[in-house]
Formats: sequence, structure tokens, C-alpha cells
Amino acid sequence: MSEAKHELVTSSAFPTPLGPYSAAIALGELVIVSGQGAEDPATGELSGPDIESQTEQVFKNLETILKAAGSDLQHILRCGVFLVDMSEFKKMNAIYERVMAGHRPARTTVQVAGLPAEGLRVEIDAIAYRVK
Repeated sequence: MSEAKHELVTSSAFPTPLGPYSAAIALGELVIVSGQGAEDPATGELSGPDIESQTEQVFKNLETILKAAGSDLQHILRCGVFLVDMSEFKKMNAIYERVMAGHRPARTTVQVAGLPAEGLRVEIDAIAYRVK
């Protein structure tokens, strides 16, 4: 019996992880994407101070990673959304709904005491599948 092996999903187009972890890991058809913040990979800076611009950048980062893994936003099965301030839920959710374009994966949204980058308002992780 052969043992399934996982693979790192990497690209210079990804934001640099803030710790000792991978942007994503794939195992067979499954892709697990680490929490993504609003860092613009080209500049290394946050995309902006507000929840809207940050949520937009988070989805750009997720999409870049998923495409590198052979997946896309429309193949997400589950998302975890982490907000510094739950009062920004409606603004984040409006961007989320537009970007997901009718796709409705399972999701959890929670307020957290803080996120790992100064000024970061939102972080989103995802589990998706690849289409071969």
C-alpha cells in the first residue's frame, strides 16, 4: 500500500509567511491554505488600513495561492474568517459575497483579540479541492 504524500504549494508571488509554516499544503485533491492577511506581496505592506481594502487583498492572496495549487476560489469547501472587530462584519461580508460570486462554502467567522501584523483587521484561511 502506497502512502499519500503532501506537497508544499509555493510561489514567489505569495506573501511571505510570518512564521514557520507554509502558505498552503496539498494532499491529493485537497488544498489547505494557511490564514492569509492583507499583505500586498509586491510591496510587503498592508493593502490599506480599512476592512474593505484588506478583505479585497486577502482574497487576491487566497486566489493566487489556490491557482498555484490547481484550484480556485470557486473550489473552496470551507473558510475561517478572523476579525479584530466584529462591528466590521457587514463590510467584510459584502466584499466576501461579491468576490465569492454566489459560491457559498461552509464558514466560521470569529472576533479575535489580535492578528500577527500591526494594523491587520482580517485574516482568512481556506480548505479547497483541486480539479485535475
